[in-house]
Amino acid sequence: MPEAKPEAKKATKDKDAPKETPPKDAPAEAPKEAPPEDQSPTAEEPTGLFLKKPNSVSVEAGKDTVIVAKLNGKELSGKPTIKWFKGKWLELGIKSGTRFSFQEIHDSASNVYTLELHIGKVVLGDRGDYRLEVKSKDNCDSCGFNIDVEAPRQDASGQSLESFKRSGERKPQGAGELDFSSLLRKREVAEEEEEKKKKKKSDDDDLGIPPEVWELLKGAKKSEYERIAFQYGITDLRGMLKRLKKVKAEVKKSSAFTKKLDPAYYVDQGNKIKLVLEISDPDLPLKWFKNGQEIKPSGKYLFENVGKKRILTINKCTLADDAAYEAVVHDEKCFTEVFVKVPPVLIITPLEDQQVFVGDSVQMMVEVSEEDAEVIWMKNGVEMIPGDSRQARYRFKKAGKRHILIYPDVTQEDEGRYQVKTNGGQCEAELIVGVKQLEVLQDIADLTVKASDQAMFACEVSDEKVTGKWYRNRVEVRPSKRITISHTGRIHKLVIDDVHPEDEGDYTFVPDGYALSLSAKLNFLEIKVDYVPKQEPPMIHLDCSGKTAENSIVVVAGNKLRLNVAITGKPPPVTTWLKGDEVFSATEGRTRIEQRVDYSSFVIESIERSDENRYTVKVASSSGECMTSIFVKIVDVPDPPEAVWVTSVGEDWAILVWEPPKYDGGQPVTGYLLERKKKGSQRWMKLNFEVFTDLTYESTNMIEGIFYEMRVFAVNAIGVSQPSMNTKPFMPVAPTSEPQHLMVEDVTDTTATLKWRPPERIGGGGIDGYLVEYCLEGSNEWIPANTEPVERCGFTVKNLPTGAKITFRVVGVNIAGRSKPATLTQPVTIREIVEKPKIRLPRHLRQTYICKVGEQLNLLIPFQGKPRPKVVWTKGGAPLDSSRVHVRTSDTDTVLFVRQVARSDSGEYELSVQIENMTDTATISIRVVEKAGPAENVMVKDVWGTNALVEWKPPRDDGNSEVTGYLIQKADKKTMEWFTVYEHNHHISCTVSDLIVGNEYYFRVYSENVCGLSDSPGVSKNTARILKTGLTLKPFDYKEHDFRTAPKFLTPLIDRVVVAGYSTALNCAVRGHPKPKVVWMKNKTEIHEDPKFLMINHQGVLTLNIRRPSPFDAGTYSCRAVNELGEALAECRLDVRVPQ
Repeated sequence: MPEAKPEAKKATKDKDAPKETPPKDAPAEAPKEAPPEDQSPTAEEPTGLFLKKPNSVSVEAGKDTVIVAKLNGKELSGKPTIKWFKGKWLELGIKSGTRFSFQEIHDSASNVYTLELHIGKVVLGDRGDYRLEVKSKDNCDSCGFNIDVEAPRQDASGQSLESFKRSGERKPQGAGELDFSSLLRKREVAEEEEEKKKKKKSDDDDLGIPPEVWELLKGAKKSEYERIAFQYGITDLRGMLKRLKKVKAEVKKSSAFTKKLDPAYYVDQGNKIKLVLEISDPDLPLKWFKNGQEIKPSGKYLFENVGKKRILTINKCTLADDAAYEAVVHDEKCFTEVFVKVPPVLIITPLEDQQVFVGDSVQMMVEVSEEDAEVIWMKNGVEMIPGDSRQARYRFKKAGKRHILIYPDVTQEDEGRYQVKTNGGQCEAELIVGVKQLEVLQDIADLTVKASDQAMFACEVSDEKVTGKWYRNRVEVRPSKRITISHTGRIHKLVIDDVHPEDEGDYTFVPDGYALSLSAKLNFLEIKVDYVPKQEPPMIHLDCSGKTAENSIVVVAGNKLRLNVAITGKPPPVTTWLKGDEVFSATEGRTRIEQRVDYSSFVIESIERSDENRYTVKVASSSGECMTSIFVKIVDVPDPPEAVWVTSVGEDWAILVWEPPKYDGGQPVTGYLLERKKKGSQRWMKLNFEVFTDLTYESTNMIEGIFYEMRVFAVNAIGVSQPSMNTKPFMPVAPTSEPQHLMVEDVTDTTATLKWRPPERIGGGGIDGYLVEYCLEGSNEWIPANTEPVERCGFTVKNLPTGAKITFRVVGVNIAGRSKPATLTQPVTIREIVEKPKIRLPRHLRQTYICKVGEQLNLLIPFQGKPRPKVVWTKGGAPLDSSRVHVRTSDTDTVLFVRQVARSDSGEYELSVQIENMTDTATISIRVVEKAGPAENVMVKDVWGTNALVEWKPPRDDGNSEVTGYLIQKADKKTMEWFTVYEHNHHISCTVSDLIVGNEYYFRVYSENVCGLSDSPGVSKNTARILKTGLTLKPFDYKEHDFRTAPKFLTPLIDRVVVAGYSTALNCAVRGHPKPKVVWMKNKTEIHEDPKFLMINHQGVLTLNIRRPSPFDAGTYSCRAVNELGEALAECRLDVRVPQ
């Protein structure tokens, strides 16, 4: 059938067409005209900064993609700042280096920036809306695009054709019939499967969100949905919420975990974090995993078991700890994520622009807020890699918080824009490399020589290192037997021996690397030239580049000015320069004239304001005269602002005013820059980065109580002026808050005593004192009670009218002024209040008060009562002896004072306090005691064996105190050395045992009371002789042994290593008789009475204690023992280690 061929052909052509088919009743569409190759249906006209905006793309999952955009550099004032975003806020720069990479290429010829975003191995989570943002100093632009991620394709294109086959499969080609019934059956089955897949896809559509994020969302609170979506870059919030609403997650109760880990943990870099969970059985084995790798206990990872709790502690978290963690018990797992927050690295001191010359050494320094922080150096937008520093002639240096880029020998290739980036900011600066001007000190001169003579060309330049080449008629001259080229210091020579006619020509010396050439001509003497000088009038050829008006030049102060005036004329004219109306002829110095054959130069080094004038050049010859003038205008930075002072201050602010500078530098002042610093500090802080145009500025965010200084810079088109004079130091202060808890303490007929507490907020200005004011009832006038501030929180207002009702208030005063007043809520009536007298007797005076003879007696007894009561002291009903006893009485207490008490001062003292007919009394009992007398009639009553019975009688004077015991001592009659036998004996007799046979003993007894032992004892009148019959003592005849020995160390000194700050001791033992003298030495120098060292000698054991040693105390310590028979020495080494 001929009609079947087109259909088959169409089916084959549409084999890979999209699956969507139009409805049966839809009319056929007319074929569309294909667009031209240079026009795309989605192409957009370039707008704003974009020459080409990024296109939306559709990418298959697992493949790479590149997004390209182009910027018009002509619209940008500098290098732009590029940021890529996903969704509204998620910046892709934080993901740089994983799957996302960025590239920026600048074509300087066309001034076009090409921006590229590379995404490797695209996942479903990458689909969504993206945004590209471009910023420069003056412009800002952004555009959006979309990335759609498709699931991996499965080739099912041949399924329908496989069903569409003939029934006779084994018959020759062209035989058999089409099996339409089989085709329809398989089509129905395929449609059912397709419907199931669509339904399943609608149910399981994950919106491109990874499964672990879905698990995190299922366990999170609703209030955390937005935070998680922002963190993981989810832009389809509505779809996410619909999906979460459909999912009815059945919480499977874990048999192993009773409390699982939190979904996520956050920790700052350098801190530690604890991951805590609970298991159902404390005997269950639990393992921890990090990114699938098992964690072993170490100093970094600590495992703790507290009952059923299992704790993983991670110490000193770093970026390497930012990972997924799992806890596994048998087959059950629970996981979490730890996010380590890196503190932003801020730039404290940015890069500064530098202008240097070729060959100079350059150091570009930036200071950041953190030590050992990672920074990225870039040159003209290209990252500078430290590994390439040898080839690139630069190196990097880190010094704490400072990062330095060093060029030992800079070249013009190193010129460019340098940028430093951190995760908390960036800065940039310009490096300008200039070429030093080469000066010609001696030019080469024309030569006329005879044949076979020698010709020598010589020139001198300002730089010894400069090399160059010689040319003859523009052809390089090479050394030969006749031609010698030399370079000695600054002098370059070309010597030609045996000059030939072909050597005639123009010779030129060209220095390497400089746009400069020196020329001269070599002539033969035999050549005759008939030359008639041509008469030309002198002419001045003036090129006034940079002029603002006719023959006017504007120069910035400090620069070098060279006025090169080309002169022609024959014969050569004479040049004369005038500055104003005066002739100037100096050829040396800062301002000088340089004369050449064809031009004259007026040079001014480091031009100053005083050089501004009209300069005239005059040339004259026999052919005529020519003259012209040039006005040189000097512009400079302005003078510093004047009259800078602070008009007012507050708690954290100050108002600064100033006057414009007297001289604006020749350019109008565009604004001012302000700086502030603390008094005594050298670090100035900028208050504004954009120029401030007014003459009054309010500085805020200052610390109250700190002295500050401020200064101002003036700015014009040339630059920034020198700083103004610093303001006088000022302190931001504010008045205190009102005093607290104001109350009336006491009122009399004419006075009122107030008390209060200090203000709640005093501030840095402190408080100088308080002012008290009062107001009579019915009046609005507040009368000051004190003119000078009182420092204490209390004051008595005197001379008040009796019976008046008065309101009081108190204000705090400091350098900033008065605080808000604290006022009594109700007026006070000035009237005395009668209060019943009452003695408040201290507890220790409610019983007998005992003191010793000669001590000082000072009894303070408070009382209360109003008005002031009458106080009367008596002893035994009689008045006190005023010569011995002194009484001082105030409004609230009374004092009984005796300088030295005697036993006669003992007794009962009565105190009476009386107000009108009301009285209160108290009785105080005082007993003055002293030591008792000795025991009397001490006698040895009986002696038996080695025992003796001693008896005595109590002392006659007990010292006005009960005798509490006796002290008994014995003494041998031969030596009369007394030894204590009994202490605190309460009886008046005792038995002394263990006496030595053959000795005769005396006994004495001391009496004891509260003052101690008596001054003298009672001694026995008779003795106790211990005898034993039948024994005779025969002395043994022996030779006395000589126990004297020279010093010898039994235990030597041992070397020690100690920790600085911890006390230590050196020990040794020595023996010798007589007792040797011991000397301690450090490094052979004797240690004298130094409070750092304590030397102890206890029965031959020698100790040297060293208190809190330092590294200075390390050394060799020795101990020397000396007596009359010799000496001994022991040494050791002491090292002091400083803890790291």
